[in-house]
Amino acid sequence: MAPKSRSSFGAGKGKGGRRQNVRPKSRGGVPLLPIVVGSILGVLLVATIGAIVYYNRPAPPPPTVAGVPCDELEHTQVHYHAALQIVYHGVTTNLKGDTGIQTDSSGKPTCYYWLHVHTRDPNIIHIESPASQTFTLGQFFDVWSAWSTAKGGDAQKLDATHVSTITLGPDDKMVIYIDLGDGKGATVYTGDPRAIPLKQHEVITIEVTPPDVNPPPKFTFPSGL
Repeated sequence: MAPKSRSSFGAGKGKGGRRQNVRPKSRGGVPLLPIVVGSILGVLLVATIGAIVYYNRPAPPPPTVAGVPCDELEHTQVHYHAALQIVYHGVTTNLKGDTGIQTDSSGKPTCYYWLHVHTRDPNIIHIESPASQTFTLGQFFDVWSAWSTAKGGDAQKLDATHVSTITLGPDDKMVIYIDLGDGKGATVYTGDPRAIPLKQHEVITIEVTPPDVNPPPKFTFPSGL
């Protein structure tokens, strides 16, 4: 009877047939696992720092519009008020509240254009700048338009055929009244409406007729303005 050959079962195992632990390969005797883990942690750290810097960076300031910047704080060196009334076919339309005031996602103001409107003061343009200079109604409309479109709203135009979002029809006519608060009352203005200078306690009324509301709606500035 031929002798039984040794079984190959357990071949390659250590003493008692137990499998030997396999050590991670290394170069020059230095374990690779700590190096790999350290490299991954380093990459994650750099990525985390980069994300923190990116998402917490200050937002770029809004652009200057028609020579009117948007500053972080309201100015007090020059501060006065003018009123604008838009009357379309006999109905007065109020200006949009907070026109020219940029806000963050929580609604907190981040900057104020030198020409802006507060919700608490309907139809009153606040002129606030660090130095004395003349501003025009056209500049206000440009600020209003840039502010509106930046928020996804409509452009606000002022030209021979447009007032805010109103487009004059073939039977419409633009009539402009200016009351300087000098006791003379509202008088008709026939020049370029964009060139009207903004003055203290001036009331500008732009009517799209018919009907011609004459005299235009009376406007009274609140106490303190």
